Amino acid sequence: MCLQEDLMSEMLEGYYQSSFKLPRCSENCLYLNVFTPAKRDPKSKLPVMTFIHGGALVIGSASMFDGSALSALENVVAVSIQYRLGILGFLSTTDNQLSGNYGLKDQVAALQWIQENIAAFGGDPSSVTIFGESAGAISVSALVLSPLSKGLFHRAIAQSGAITMPDFVASKSEDLIHHQDVVAKISGCDLASIADCLKKKSEEEIMVIAKAMGMLPLPVHVDGVFLPKPVEEMLADKEINKVPFIIGMNNQEFGWLAPSSFNLTGMMEGMTRETATSNLQNLPLMGPNPKAIPFLIDEYLGDIDDPVEIRDRFLDLCGDTAFVIPALRIAKHHRDAGLPVYVYEYQHPPSLLAHLRADYVKADHGDELFFVFGGPFLRDGVLYAGPATDAEKALSRNMMRYWANFARTGDPNCPGLTTWPPYGEEEHYLGINLKQKASSKLKEEKFKFWTEILPEKIRSLAEDGSDHTEL
Repeated sequence: MCLQEDLMSEMLEGYYQSSFKLPRCSENCLYLNVFTPAKRDPKSKLPVMTFIHGGALVIGSASMFDGSALSALENVVAVSIQYRLGILGFLSTTDNQLSGNYGLKDQVAALQWIQENIAAFGGDPSSVTIFGESAGAISVSALVLSPLSKGLFHRAIAQSGAITMPDFVASKSEDLIHHQDVVAKISGCDLASIADCLKKKSEEEIMVIAKAMGMLPLPVHVDGVFLPKPVEEMLADKEINKVPFIIGMNNQEFGWLAPSSFNLTGMMEGMTRETATSNLQNLPLMGPNPKAIPFLIDEYLGDIDDPVEIRDRFLDLCGDTAFVIPALRIAKHHRDAGLPVYVYEYQHPPSLLAHLRADYVKADHGDELFFVFGGPFLRDGVLYAGPATDAEKALSRNMMRYWANFARTGDPNCPGLTTWPPYGEEEHYLGINLKQKASSKLKEEKFKFWTEILPEKIRSLAEDGSDHTEL
């Protein structure tokens, strides 16, 4: 797998299938894995489902995702790809020594390889779906915008991530200063010659830098090439690759994995309002504008004082700002561009994780991957493999069917499945649980708060003489 600090092993300890072993790290890492049905017709032209892994653009590996169950049960060609991470994949400098987005360009190169070679594996190069989770979903939504990827894929699925997430895009040169300074300080490189300096570093030295940086992501860069203009401008101008899109999130994105990474206090016993405020102020990643915090506390906590209720609402607040609202922004822009879009909210926590997590945890970040990849049907030694109830096996089959139907036709629906209506003016979405249910207006009031009410409150602060800070 691509060079990275060994954080993934710690995060996966005891999760899912403990016998899974991560491959070794190497700078020579631009590989992809192809899974095909065992009994495919040699002349077949099957839909291709290309997965982009997550990990904050810092960690992760294609080998964590075994596509054999998805391929066999849904008769598709599944591909998982790797891309450079951390400073090798995403470091940008203000003087353009390093233009950044190298990891995203690796993804484009993988899609070009698929166009040229996937027919030899029974795949149809004219039917390629990209799908990804977390930073992989950020990548998917970036590829949906980029002119470099035009024509290389035909459908897209973003699970729990969007290019509109806070702190993941540097639109202006000034946005790069903090990150380049951090890398220069840790690496001992002079900023004026940082590109040449880093190129001379050994793999071991790069790993030392990665360890010091931890989970600090380097942002995607509006470089004028991969992203010609700021993301919000491209979305507003409808400069989007014209493909059908599924985008969704889990109903407690900030339930367990992220809080554990950030060492937040009050997770088990509950929080006071002061603890919730302090946690917000200290969030190192995707934290809100400090000026907005009093408004956020008022909106989400109201006048409640029960510590457990405060904790649960705090987790909703964090999930909304980092995942839910950014995804809904993308969905609305895609819809308004006249393109098919389907929205989901995943709601079922896997039973095999129940012993590892607190009882309050609902569907946490990443929980849907066990079902999308057919975890109940995978062999031992594969990460997302493990025991499941009969109802969970049915859920996994349904999710694979929705995803594969979409890969085949651009529409997730087929006979035997609960109808998943498109996200139109009524803003329909599918609640994915042991039973599926279509609803509408997901987080409608909170979306209005984040996109209309809160910006107006911040503007009013600025007009009253406070410094203006962008949301």
